[in-house]
Amino acid sequence: MNTPCIMGIVNATPDSFFSGSRIADSHWKTRVEDWVNIGCDILDIGGQSTRPGATRISPEEEWNRVKDVLDWTRKNFPQQIISIDTFYGSVAERAMEMGVQMINDVSAFEIDPSLLEVVNKWKVPYILMHMQGEPQTMQIQPHYQDVVREVEYFFQEKLLLLKEVPVWLDLGFGFGKTMEHNMTLLKNLSHFLTFEKPLLVGLSRKKTIQTLTGKDAENCLPGTLAAQTIALLNGAHILRVHDVEEAIQISKIVREYQKF
Repeated sequence: MNTPCIMGIVNATPDSFFSGSRIADSHWKTRVEDWVNIGCDILDIGGQSTRPGATRISPEEEWNRVKDVLDWTRKNFPQQIISIDTFYGSVAERAMEMGVQMINDVSAFEIDPSLLEVVNKWKVPYILMHMQGEPQTMQIQPHYQDVVREVEYFFQEKLLLLKEVPVWLDLGFGFGKTMEHNMTLLKNLSHFLTFEKPLLVGLSRKKTIQTLTGKDAENCLPGTLAAQTIALLNGAHILRVHDVEEAIQISKIVREYQKF
């Protein structure tokens, strides 16, 4: 983790907040192939939208959305690192059996506690994310006394249950947080380096970027790249992105800048 990694978002969903990330049946193979060939470090494949207010689907429906994408990608690109984006233990278990190497969980095993058992069984890298509430309600007046300290305390508590697992930390930008909360966490990102865990940042095209730029999700790529650059300069190790080629470019610039 000495150099920035790029995690490309592969949404096998019909309702993700950014329409450009939704992969139709005839297009996902092309997207995966293109991203692998341009050097995407990790593909994060998920079948459940976690946008604010999203309707939750069952584990079986989620698995039916992702299984073919996982299977084809694993068979055609056996060296590619793949993450399963899920909060269901049964989905993560099936993905592990298929050869997936990481678990990305927005819920910190709060929605489905059986996921903790799966994580501790397989001991693959696990992305521990902070979220206030759950996707259906998280953006209804989120409140903190001190967002930095409260997220820090959350990680301290959860890490006690993950002592034998490689853990990456995700502050959960946009998950139960106002624009002010998000910007405070971004400015204080380096504070979380004290955990000595890789820091993953997911700011791509989110509402905070849209609000600050006055653009919708389809048209706020420049603002996204600016925020991602700030994140890298403040200590981020991994960027979770919708726009892989552009993120690779900014990571190269930041990496070279940091040599001096």
